[in-house]
Amino acid sequence: MNVLLSGTLPFLFGWITDRILGDPEGWPHPVVGFGKAIAYGEKKLNYGADRVFKGGLLTVTLVGGVFYLTQEGLRLIASFDSYAVPLLTALGVFYCLAGKTLITEVQRVFEATDRNTNEGRLQLARIVGRDTANLSPQQIRTAALETLAENLSDGVIAPMFWFLLLGLPGMLAYKMVNTLDSMIGYKNERYFEFGRVAAKLDDIANYIPARLTATLMLLVSGNRKKMKWVFANGKNHSSPNSGYPEAALAAILNGRFGGPGFYFGKRVEKPYIGTEPKEFTTHDMLRAVKINNYTELAMGILVCILLYIIN
Repeated sequence: MNVLLSGTLPFLFGWITDRILGDPEGWPHPVVGFGKAIAYGEKKLNYGADRVFKGGLLTVTLVGGVFYLTQEGLRLIASFDSYAVPLLTALGVFYCLAGKTLITEVQRVFEATDRNTNEGRLQLARIVGRDTANLSPQQIRTAALETLAENLSDGVIAPMFWFLLLGLPGMLAYKMVNTLDSMIGYKNERYFEFGRVAAKLDDIANYIPARLTATLMLLVSGNRKKMKWVFANGKNHSSPNSGYPEAALAAILNGRFGGPGFYFGKRVEKPYIGTEPKEFTTHDMLRAVKINNYTELAMGILVCILLYIIN
C-alpha cells in the first residue's frame, strides 16, 4: 500500500471532515459506546472494598481492549481489502477530533449569556463539570474560555499526538482514557478510590500534549516571550496538565483564570492563573477561537509532515 494511504492522507481526510462537519447530531459515536461500557463496569464494580484495584482493572481492561481490538481489527480487514483500512482510519480520526464542536459550544455559551444569564448557565453546563446555577455572566464567560483552552489539548492536540505515536489504535485508546477520566476521575466520595487509576492514566496521557498545546498557542499568537510565565503559572491548577493551555490563553488575552468554584455542591478553592482580573467579552472569545484554529492548524500540519517522513 502507498505510504501516504497508511497514515498521512487518512489523517488529513479525517481532520478536514471534522472541521467541516463537527459532531452531527444523531450520528452514532464511539465515545457514546465507551461511556456505556464505563457506566456498566462502574455499576458492577464500584462497591465494597478494593475499589482502587477494581477501578484500575476496569481502566486497564477498557483502554487495552480498545487498543488491541482496533489494531487487530484493522489487520484483519487489511488481509481482505487493504484499501478499506485508510477509509476506516479516516473515519476514526474524524470521530476522535472535536475541534469544530468545541468552538461551536463555546460560541453558544457567549451568545446565550448575552441574551440571558440563566440561559448562559444552562448552555455552559453542557461543557463543564462544575456547578453553574449561581455563576455571574463574567464567571460564565471565564469558565467557557478555560474550557476552550483545556479542551483544545484534550479534544484536538492530544488525539493528534497519540495518532502520530500509535496510529488509530493509540488515538482511540486515548479517547477511552479521556472518557474514563471525565466519568470516574472525580475526587469525590463515589469516585475518589474507584477512579484513581483512570485519573492518573489521564494525567500521564496528557502530560506532553498539554505543554505542547501551550507552546503552540504562544507561537501562533506571537507571544513567545511569555513562555516562561506560562510554564511557571501553568502549575497553578489542581490538574498537572490543564493549567498550561489555560495559562497560555490567559497570557494571550491578558486576563485571569482559575479561582474558587463549586463542584457537586461543594466549594473548591483553586489558585488563580494570572494576576489581572478582566471582564471577558465576545471580542476575547473570537480572539481565543482564532488562536484555537491556528494552533490546531499548526499541529495538524506538523503531524502530516511527520507522518509522511515516518512512513
